Amino acid sequence: MPIDAAKALAAEPRSGEITWDHKDVQLYHLGIGAGVPATDPDELRYTLESRLHVLPSFATVAGAGSPGVIGGLSMPGVDVDLAKVLHGGQSLTVHRPLPVKGTATATARIAAVYDKGKAAVLVMRTEVADTQGPLWTNDAQIFVRGEGGWGGDRGPSARLDPPTGDPDRTVERPLREDQALLYRLSGDWNPLHADPEFAKLAGFERPILHGLCTYGVTLKAVVDTLLGGDVTRVRSYTTRFAGVVYPGETLRIRMWHTPEATRVAVTAVERADAPVLADTIVEHS
Repeated sequence: MPIDAAKALAAEPRSGEITWDHKDVQLYHLGIGAGVPATDPDELRYTLESRLHVLPSFATVAGAGSPGVIGGLSMPGVDVDLAKVLHGGQSLTVHRPLPVKGTATATARIAAVYDKGKAAVLVMRTEVADTQGPLWTNDAQIFVRGEGGWGGDRGPSARLDPPTGDPDRTVERPLREDQALLYRLSGDWNPLHADPEFAKLAGFERPILHGLCTYGVTLKAVVDTLLGGDVTRVRSYTTRFAGVVYPGETLRIRMWHTPEATRVAVTAVERADAPVLADTIVEHS
C-alpha cells in the first residue's frame, strides 16, 4: 500500500528556513485578484509596497509554498500518484500579524492519517516561527483517491450544520482566465492547474483553479467587506473544498457575520451555484 500510516506518523518532522519579502506578498495578492481597480486606495494596501499589509492566507505560500503540499507527499510512508491527489480542506491559525518581510523556520509533519474507505486523508501540519516566537500554523487536509480501505481510523467529520437565515452580505468575485497561471507563480506547481493533458488524466475537462487561490479570494472578500480591510483582525480561517473552480468563472461569496466569527459559503455562479467552499469559518476580533 502506498501509504504506511504508522510510518508516516512516526516520521521525524522536517524543518527548514523560509524567507519572503514585499515582492512575494504583492505577487500573492495579485494571484488572488487584488488590484482591481488598480488605483483604489483599498486595493493599494495589497499592491503598493509603501502601504502594504499582508492578508493572513499568504501563510499558505510564504517561502514559495515550502514545505508545501506536494513536498509533504514525499514524506516517509507516503508514496502516491499526484493525479490521485486532491486538496480537501485547509485550516490556518494566526498567532500574530504576518510581517511584510521575514525569515522563519517552518516545521512540517504528518499530523494524522485517516481511512475514508475510498480515499486516504493526510493531515499535513506546518508550524512557522521566527526569533520572536510562533507566527502561524497551517493544516492541509489531503485526499488521496483509491488509497483507503485498510481499516484505519476514519477521523472526525468536518461537516457543519449549514448557516441559517439570509446571509448578511453577498459579493461576487470574477476570476481571470489566467488566474491559475498567475497564482501558481507563488509556489504551487502542480500541473493540474496548468496542463490540459494532466488535468484530463486527473478526471477534469480542463485545468482547475488551486483551492488555496479560492481560499485567498474568499478571505480577502471577508476582510474587505466585513472587517474594514483590517487584516490583523483575523485569528483563524478554516474551510472544506467542496468542488472545483475553473479559471474565468465567478465566485458568489455569502457571509453570515457575528462579532467573533463569520460563516461563509462560496459557489460558482456559472454552474448554477455549484458548491466550491463549504464549512468555512473566519474567526476574528
